[in-house]
Amino acid sequence: MKSILDNHVELKQVVDNVAEVAGYLWQKGWAERNGGNITVNVTEHIDDEVRALPAISPVYPIGTTLPHLKGCYFYCKGTNMRMRDLARWPMDNGSVIRILDDCASYVIIADKPVKPTSELPSHLAVHNYLLAKGSPYRASVHTHPIELVALTHNKRFMEKDVATRLLWSMIPETKAFCPRGVGMVPYMLPSSVELADATIRAIDDDYDVVMWEKHGVFAVDVDVMAAFDQIDVLNKSALIYIAAKNMGFEPDGMTDAQMQEISDVFHLPK
Repeated sequence: MKSILDNHVELKQVVDNVAEVAGYLWQKGWAERNGGNITVNVTEHIDDEVRALPAISPVYPIGTTLPHLKGCYFYCKGTNMRMRDLARWPMDNGSVIRILDDCASYVIIADKPVKPTSELPSHLAVHNYLLAKGSPYRASVHTHPIELVALTHNKRFMEKDVATRLLWSMIPETKAFCPRGVGMVPYMLPSSVELADATIRAIDDDYDVVMWEKHGVFAVDVDVMAAFDQIDVLNKSALIYIAAKNMGFEPDGMTDAQMQEISDVFHLPK
């Protein structure tokens, strides 16, 4: 069977990268069963041949109107699909969708009618926000990093920038590679409009990575690998903190002066 990826080298590379990241999420234990989601705006890799493809699904409502997504295309992990399976067979466990002109509905165009994640409205709402502000970010990743989620079970770390400072202070690379830190969103029902709105507000407050209390992480970046890297680096810091606590002491962490020096030398935004 012919795939949309045939003869579309750039689109295939994007999907291959998603599959690679999906494998990492599973290997790290961050994607139990069908946990986690990945959505990538692939519009820039779509040509006239793909635009002419007919729908292979009914018209599905998004549940909201997203005016900046008119005519956009997304690769999305499928609902109830496992990351470990997406890693091996990305076009059997995900699909490419087209946002229709009403900006409130979509159709699946390839390869199979795999319906996207139930959290699609939340992901698309974030992508709509990113396009509206002219952001170059095209990928969103939601996953369940064990040590970062553990931190959110302590109310102290849910206070603004408390977790950011802690994680930055564990190892210099964290501030260098996650220079905006991590926004914190209190517990809300998964897949809810309220959670999507709170996530957008956190991103608007100048964060690329958002922690959902007792749930997981949502990250955005220019591509799926960059979004994964931010989560990976932040979780390494959480592991260092927990390792020190398990050894029986509170880690000193880097000082404010040391962290400011990193910001100055590397011209970081915070």
